Amino acid sequence: MTTFRADRLSAETQDPYRPKRVLGFPDLVLFYVVTGISLRWIAAAAAAGPSSIVIWIGAWLCFYLPLALSVLELSSRYPNEGGLYVWSKRAFGDFSGFMSAWTYWTSNLPYFPAVLYFAASNILFMRQTAWAHLSNNATFYIVFSLLTLSAATLMNVVGLDVGKWLHNVGALAMWIPVGIIIVMGLIAWHRYGSATSFTLHSMTPSTHLNDIIFWSVLTFALGGSETASFMGEEIKNPRRSIPLALLFGGVTVALCYIVGTAAVLLALPSGEVSSLQGLVQAISKTASRVGFPGVLPVAAFLIALSNIGAAGAYLAAVARLPFVAGIDRFLPAAFGALHPRWKTPWVALLTQFGLGVVFIFLGQAGTSVKGAYNVLVSMGVITYFIPYLYLFAAMIKLQREPAGPEVIRVPGGSTVAKLVATLGLVTTTLTIVLSLIPQPDEPNKPLALLKIVGGTGVLVLVGVGIYAAGRRRAARA
Repeated sequence: MTTFRADRLSAETQDPYRPKRVLGFPDLVLFYVVTGISLRWIAAAAAAGPSSIVIWIGAWLCFYLPLALSVLELSSRYPNEGGLYVWSKRAFGDFSGFMSAWTYWTSNLPYFPAVLYFAASNILFMRQTAWAHLSNNATFYIVFSLLTLSAATLMNVVGLDVGKWLHNVGALAMWIPVGIIIVMGLIAWHRYGSATSFTLHSMTPSTHLNDIIFWSVLTFALGGSETASFMGEEIKNPRRSIPLALLFGGVTVALCYIVGTAAVLLALPSGEVSSLQGLVQAISKTASRVGFPGVLPVAAFLIALSNIGAAGAYLAAVARLPFVAGIDRFLPAAFGALHPRWKTPWVALLTQFGLGVVFIFLGQAGTSVKGAYNVLVSMGVITYFIPYLYLFAAMIKLQREPAGPEVIRVPGGSTVAKLVATLGLVTTTLTIVLSLIPQPDEPNKPLALLKIVGGTGVLVLVGVGIYAAGRRRAARA
């Protein structure tokens, strides 16, 4: 039986396993904002019409709220480096702990090119006329993604005290475009009336299969409240900071998504909104209508910067998962060592960078830019949601363990906690099933499905193989 070293990380005195505590409460709030909100989903929601506002509310109640409450209690029970890894391992053993960490870590491999493609598409609006020809240029998207991923990796290798500034700036850059579209949407509504009809009929979600599939995308957009707990040893006073930051972050996430979507629809009919460029497109058209065209380049830059910041934040957080797996010897020992100067899990960061580069190229194979974006999103949803199955199941099982006075319980105690986690478990399962279905406008559905299922299956099988090798290595030690 392997020793539970990752759970005892806070008690370690050996320097190789001691990260620096550098994240204060303001950093943590901004971290939750930049990982919990993605402006690309506002565009996707607006493209689906006013019923998406109701779907946002439903997804928040059925997924985000159960997730936030589960993270709140579990992170106060076990505030260790690794978060989800530690909780799954404690509830179900070594294999479950490793696979929850592995699938979460690998889910970010397709995530990075997807979010960086979105950033690249918005950069083009800084000089809309001169750069418009690049909108379907695969080389441009690949080069942009490689450069920005390299910069984010370097900053996080140097240290979280440096990398956090990219996350913080990204969070601030996220708020400003939302504020711009809300203000200009209201101006356009005041001058010209709403571009979209908000009625009971138009706001009622459709139950057609293609529309139900879209629900999974908005549910995916609300993930992220678990990320900071991966860095428990690098947060100042985590038992106090994480719950308060979750509260502020949750309210901000809900308001930005719901109000932002409504504001885009005030400015544009849903049929004119692109899921890849919708928010900056709305700002462009609204700015022209209200007479503020100069705001477009600034907004486009900030939207791109916010997504680069989000990529950097996820890069920092999920690198802590192979780090604690390396400490437990499920991965080679190099993953569990910190950089001698910067005290960062540099091997995990560089490994994730290298694999992210591979996915940047794989996403473009045999499809269009938009098709690559949709495939990457679907792969990300499935592998990203597998760990949530572990998280909600662990929340249910760990209710049997005693909770000390320092633990922040779900209101209503163990019974309510189990009901909340069950709701999250059901929502997560449905989201995974729906994500297997390719987008209706995908020109090559069999290839897209093969990429989604095959890519996800390969990632899971590789994880099983790595775990088995790690067990054999530990047995020989």
